[in-house]
Amino acid sequence: MIERRALAGVAAALAAAPLAARPAVAQEEVRNYPDRPVRIIVPYAPGGANDILARLYGQKLSERLGQPFVVENRPGAQAILGTEAVARSRPDGTTLLLGASGPIVFNPATYAQLPYDSLRDLAPISLLASFPLVLVVAAASPHRSITDLIAWAKENPARANYGASGAGFQLPTELFNQRAGTRFQYVAYRGSADSVNAAANAEVTIALVDSGPASIAMSAGRVRALAVTSKERVPAYPDVPTMAELGFPEVEATLWSGVFAPASTPRSILDRLQSECAAITALPDIRDRLKALAMDPVGNDQNSFRGTIEREIGIWSAVARAAHIRLER
Repeated sequence: MIERRALAGVAAALAAAPLAARPAVAQEEVRNYPDRPVRIIVPYAPGGANDILARLYGQKLSERLGQPFVVENRPGAQAILGTEAVARSRPDGTTLLLGASGPIVFNPATYAQLPYDSLRDLAPISLLASFPLVLVVAAASPHRSITDLIAWAKENPARANYGASGAGFQLPTELFNQRAGTRFQYVAYRGSADSVNAAANAEVTIALVDSGPASIAMSAGRVRALAVTSKERVPAYPDVPTMAELGFPEVEATLWSGVFAPASTPRSILDRLQSECAAITALPDIRDRLKALAMDPVGNDQNSFRGTIEREIGIWSAVARAAHIRLER
């Protein structure tokens, strides 16, 4: 009987040992992380908003965590190449993704097949910043309001078109088409700046673009803004109404950029990175820099970020189906 009790006690101790050890292991991971340089892969060319964000946060993370956070640009294929590289990387916190809503939610909505699954293969850490889209027309355009624009587009469907540089701009414009009953035709451009220039030169009727390039063209007097897709008016141009104010509450679109790690990265490392990203987002100099880029600082937690991704994949997949948009690689 004594031997049985002793054996039972040993078995219980052995069973409990892994459970007791886990917090210590997790603490050790956090204490040692990072113990080598960390790569931040940006799936876009240098100089864009995501590249700037990666370098801003990379510098702060280096200062706070004592290891270099090195930005590596891997552009190509609608950001698929760089995103796939991170999804297939070793899940040890040494390879991160500065991911935008384009490859994370719009690509799954439009591509028949992708080499990664946004929710299965990537661990969201923190959504850093968001920004609305702005519907612009040429400064010399006769369209002074959304009402004028829609009426003209319905009378001239063969002439109505829009410029867009990817699914992140194409799908919101198609959502506007669906709600307004218009048939603006898609004209592809390489980037947002090209789309804005096309609208400014009247090569296309409208462009629905991110606030950064729109602000530059507006300041130069080359385009006029008719609406924004945010819930509230944008402080930088308070006279521009929201789509909701104009009678299209469903046409709400906010693009964003955030930090991701490969799936299966230890939770303790994810938590440490989330905490650091949130703290950096709260810094006055970072907030001022983001505002200068026409971005709204966010810095949320992992669960909130994942919820945003799940919700938006559903929304934009429905828009893509209604617009009969399905892409092949």
